[in-house]
Amino acid sequence: MAVPLLALLLAATPGFTGDWVNGDRSAVIRIAPCGGRLCGRVVRVLARGAPATDVHNPDAAQRRRPIAGLTVLSGFSASGDGGRAYNPQNGRSYRTTLRLNRDGSLRVTGCVMIICRSQTWTRR
Repeated sequence: MAVPLLALLLAATPGFTGDWVNGDRSAVIRIAPCGGRLCGRVVRVLARGAPATDVHNPDAAQRRRPIAGLTVLSGFSASGDGGRAYNPQNGRSYRTTLRLNRDGSLRVTGCVMIICRSQTWTRR
């Protein structure tokens, strides 16, 4: 009886998908399947006075894209590996991993070469 109950509890544990408030509380990101991988899009900008468009994008042709709806996480496996994060605050992309913390928060770690930084996101 304990084994089926454990399997039921593990199946009910939320994964990466859902709405998350990012580390600096500037946006809500919705993580969902896309093309067989996981992606995250900005569903709401929370920061007052933040640019409405992707003004820091290195590609001038994309600087008029709205931040709301912008894909900021792409290419993640179900285990949270193999993805990239785009930061519209500086126009840079980073090799990134996702990890669920024991408390239900999400650790998003972006790296450039060997230097990595993490943010903790909270489920909305």
